[in-house]
Amino acid sequence: MPTRKRLPFTVIGGFLGAGKTTLLNRWLREAKGLRMAVLVNDFGALNIDADLIAATHGDTLALTNGCVCCQIGDDLGRALVDVIEATTPFDAVVIEASGVSDPWRIAQIGMAAPELSLEGVIVLVDASAAARQSRDPLLADTLARQLKSADLVVVNKIDLASETALAEARAWVDATAPGTPCIQTAQSTVPLSLLSGLALPPTAHAAAHACGPGCDHHDHHDHHDHHDHHDHHGHAPDHGALFATWSAQPEAVIPAAALRTWLREVPAGVLRLKGVLRTGHGASGGDEWSEVQFAGRHGSLRKAVPPDDARAAVVAIGLRERLPEAALSDFFSH
Repeated sequence: MPTRKRLPFTVIGGFLGAGKTTLLNRWLREAKGLRMAVLVNDFGALNIDADLIAATHGDTLALTNGCVCCQIGDDLGRALVDVIEATTPFDAVVIEASGVSDPWRIAQIGMAAPELSLEGVIVLVDASAAARQSRDPLLADTLARQLKSADLVVVNKIDLASETALAEARAWVDATAPGTPCIQTAQSTVPLSLLSGLALPPTAHAAAHACGPGCDHHDHHDHHDHHDHHDHHGHAPDHGALFATWSAQPEAVIPAAALRTWLREVPAGVLRLKGVLRTGHGASGGDEWSEVQFAGRHGSLRKAVPPDDARAAVVAIGLRERLPEAALSDFFSH
């Protein structure tokens, strides 16, 4: 029986009313062709469209697009085991943290399973209420712990916040979680591709097409595509202007030690990076390959099998105008 790939999982956190449920609903609707397991605290809050529900089995909802929603109950570990052992493998897992919980504790539960790979912790903040809530002595500690656990902060509901409230919310985020990547949005409009890594398959083909239609690509090695691209997955149109993608197909070996050092000092502006690269030469003369991952503040390097086309590839996503393309090109052009 073939070994399954490690299943990427993402934790969604944030205080009550920050927009977590709305975000999950968006992702479920956008997950066309992607089999995603979403673990939630309460089915009722999701309010999934009836025409999207294929079947209900106890604490599980099967959706017509192949996704599954599972109610966590009191045993997250058991729910994760059920997902891991599913007859038909999932492409990704998204776990909703309760509004008063510490998302990092939930991430640690998932990290204890060797079958899972943490993509990141995303924490939503209500722009219209965050500053006021952060000054409440009964809420301040919980809110700070949530924010400090984030790999990416999403300041949500900016359409409902006054200029003063939004400025205060951003100041609180910057002071509480300095250096953590942060984006602003309304109605929980966040690209699934950015946060789950589902749009970052580590193949040369994917890297060559990462910039979208209209880009000029060639077949020679060590080719770099430094183009911003618009997302074509049904997201709000402004996200095409908000995010940028960089990709490369380096031919040379990049030593694993150098990659590990680089992962500890990833240039500011990179939100997500994934790739499969040559990292050494084996005793038999063949190349050694590694999968490199980076999300928010966490990076990892693991041994990998060569891609089918034996081409190295790496893709990065960041905020437009902040993605450090020159620094990425400089390092990956070894």
